[in-house]
Amino acid sequence: MPVHVQRHDHVLVMRIDREEKRNAIDPDTTAGLDAAMNELEDDDELWVGIITGGRSVFSAGSDLRLTGGDPTPRGGEYGIIRRSHAKPVIAAVEGLALGGGMEIVLACDLVVASRAACFGLPEIKRGLLALYGGVFRAARTLPLNIAREVVLTGDPISAERAASFGFVNVLCDDGEALDEALRLAARIVVNAPVSVRESLRILERTVAALDDVAWEETRSAARVVFRSEDSAEGRAAFLEKRPPVWRNR
Repeated sequence: MPVHVQRHDHVLVMRIDREEKRNAIDPDTTAGLDAAMNELEDDDELWVGIITGGRSVFSAGSDLRLTGGDPTPRGGEYGIIRRSHAKPVIAAVEGLALGGGMEIVLACDLVVASRAACFGLPEIKRGLLALYGGVFRAARTLPLNIAREVVLTGDPISAERAASFGFVNVLCDDGEALDEALRLAARIVVNAPVSVRESLRILERTVAALDDVAWEETRSAARVVFRSEDSAEGRAAFLEKRPPVWRNR
């Protein structure tokens, strides 16, 4: 299975395990994340979730050869991107969180990252588009000009820089992200779970009030981007491991 779960009292750890593929999300990984998130939501003894990857990579996003699979009924893309979750979810990040990997992080509520971690939305370098909330959630979570930099250059930012903007809650030494995430979860589970859930609900309903508009704008942009010649060129260049030749059409 590409997703492994482990219980730590009231905390469920969900680990993506396709490190040989840079933890790229394929249909089985989407199904595994969806099942794990369903377990978190449906079990009254689980109060906090943690999503993590391997020591060298959190996730490089969708598997371009297989795609990430169909959206799930409860979670949407990757089983988490559009999920209205009632319990806090922490991203524990080691290494790369790029493209869909960063979008998974943006779908979480809190972020713990090692110093070697980095975050980015490189789709623009391939003539693609961050389809799964990356553009508008980046603008919501990062300072606006930094979000513009991340989205328009496609270049990653380091965990240390992300921490300086408040995007990373806990910055730690390499190899310690999961342990630190468990410590952060322990600070949450000492509190009344109903109060935690309702507080999270207020935050999410308020912050995500314009999400319907943001998703429609994303769909509109995707129709333009994916019909362009540059989009086809970007995908071909990536698979052929060569620089793309953009034609602006």
